[in-house]
Amino acid sequence: MLTAKITEKMISFYEGSLHDISHFMKVYAYAQTIGRLEGLDEKTQLALEISAVVHDIACPLCRQKYGNASGTHQEQESEALLLPFLEEFGLEKDILDRIVYLVTHHHTYENIDGVDYRILLEADYLVNAVESGYSTEAIKTFVDTVFLTQSGLRIAKSMFGL
Repeated sequence: MLTAKITEKMISFYEGSLHDISHFMKVYAYAQTIGRLEGLDEKTQLALEISAVVHDIACPLCRQKYGNASGTHQEQESEALLLPFLEEFGLEKDILDRIVYLVTHHHTYENIDGVDYRILLEADYLVNAVESGYSTEAIKTFVDTVFLTQSGLRIAKSMFGL
């Protein structure tokens, strides 16, 4: 129920931006699916799911402030938005800290320090690859170098015929 309430608030936050809403909902669905297939514990799964919902919270601000929503800008601007956005939900400090960490690193592909981080990268990439029309070669290279979860690999290979 908690993730559903955060999802509803995020839909409202995007003020009718159908692309942004559709994007985070797809990332959330992939992250939830991969996390469950990988057998994450309840707290890690919760942090992953919430992170997937709010991972692009800084996009509207970045577009307004910088004229684009580059990954670097998103990572820089996310924390200041996340803390007040999530405050009302009474998350445990360790879960909140992990969400902030994941969201402020979701465009960083080095020093990946947990399966939840890996899954968020995989889920976001699956959606970005489709939305941006990445070439099969680019997808294969990324999947071969970044995807490590067995479930994420199976999904990517099935989706893209790899």
